[in-house]
Amino acid sequence: MPEEINDKKVFSLLEVTQSVERTLADRYKSSFWVKAEMSKLNFYKHSGHCYPDLVEKKDGKVIAQIRAHLWRDDYFRVNSNFLRVLNEPLKDGIKILFLARVSYDPVYGLALWIMDIDPGYTLGDLEKEKQETIKRLQEEGIYNKNKSLKIALLPQRIAIISVETSKGYADFIKVIETNSWNYKFFHHLFPSLLQGDNAVQSIIYQLSLIKKVRDHFDVVAIIRGGGGDVGLSCYNNYELAKEIALFPLPVITGIGHATNETVSEMISYMNAITPTKLAEYLLQAFHNFSVPVHEAERIITDRAKRILNEENVRFQSEIKLFRSVTENVLSMNRSKVRSLTNSLLQHVRFIIRTREESLKTARLEIVKWTNMFIKDAGQDLKDFALVISKDAKAQLKRFICILFQFKDSLQLRSRFVFRENLTKLNSIEKNIQNMSPENVLKRGYSITLLNSKPVRSYMQVGEGDILNTTLYEGEIISIVNLTKKNKNE
Repeated sequence: MPEEINDKKVFSLLEVTQSVERTLADRYKSSFWVKAEMSKLNFYKHSGHCYPDLVEKKDGKVIAQIRAHLWRDDYFRVNSNFLRVLNEPLKDGIKILFLARVSYDPVYGLALWIMDIDPGYTLGDLEKEKQETIKRLQEEGIYNKNKSLKIALLPQRIAIISVETSKGYADFIKVIETNSWNYKFFHHLFPSLLQGDNAVQSIIYQLSLIKKVRDHFDVVAIIRGGGGDVGLSCYNNYELAKEIALFPLPVITGIGHATNETVSEMISYMNAITPTKLAEYLLQAFHNFSVPVHEAERIITDRAKRILNEENVRFQSEIKLFRSVTENVLSMNRSKVRSLTNSLLQHVRFIIRTREESLKTARLEIVKWTNMFIKDAGQDLKDFALVISKDAKAQLKRFICILFQFKDSLQLRSRFVFRENLTKLNSIEKNIQNMSPENVLKRGYSITLLNSKPVRSYMQVGEGDILNTTLYEGEIISIVNLTKKNKNE
């Protein structure tokens, strides 16, 4: 009963809703047939009941919408009739002709109680539009046009059509930016309406903008996070589907529902049931690339290590062989050089001794013959003196003085010649000593041998020959890489 408050008749909410309930019960006492589109069946498996969303559209706009309920026994009966008549179950997006009664509850509000559904009634407007769009795309030969494109090996640059506040967009960004493999993506948002009457033109406009800068992107992602299927009718639109089919980049979709696939999803390059699954698809592309790369890296590393080990063993073996050969060659040539040095020194010493003996003999002969000449001359002079006159004796004395002067001069000259030849001999001996191999090497010169023979010209040597170079202290073993003649030759 109403109560009086400040001279006003006031009803409680329960009284009002009960009044509405009585009024509707009095007005709608019998059941009646209604045609509408069942956009969503809303079947609950645990109870078996359905709570369909019913809509009516005009010129593509929803002009009426109401909730209904279809109890479990009625649902199983109606669904069996649909399977028998249409070979299809009761599902979303069909137009139905159903027998109903008005039901009102003070708590749950107004609804239609569906008692029966005529399975012979045609498909709903949403499904009809979908089928007509599919048929037109197939007749024009563009249904699989976007699917036939080649996607980038690593789809890293993503043009995203979504709403910045959409949960699906946030989920998509979170997955690709926080992946544990540290894959890097570039993405740019092209904001658009995703459902409703203006969604088609909004999405097409953003696609036209992306087309102008398509060289900066690898793929286009249309992302919508959840929501009822009533808002999906725009994705069955022919103009939008055609734009996606003919787009020059692969278009991938994550509309965010698992049932009632739209035409835009059918003709896109790839479709995922959620934005998260769409992000995982892109990550999988990186996996598909990285796995063989890592495997190739492992194989290359293993083979490189094996080759290095094999070559190291071979190199060590070559070093041992080279050391052994060079030590033998050095030892052999060292002995030869020492033998040649000793032989040269002995020969030089022999020559010096021979020259010294010759000089001594020559000096003795000169002295001997000079003394004999002087002695013979003196005796002759004495004999002559006995027979010559006194004046002749005086002349003879002068002549003898001259002879003695000549003797002294001859002795001085002999000594000078002897000293001069001795000096020359000493100089020759010094030169011979200076030219000995030991002293020549000591002054910084070296002896280069090829096959134990001295090298005098670059033409004696070829590339790859092993040369033995003897120094004052030690030897050098070298391999010839290049030979050339002097510039002045």
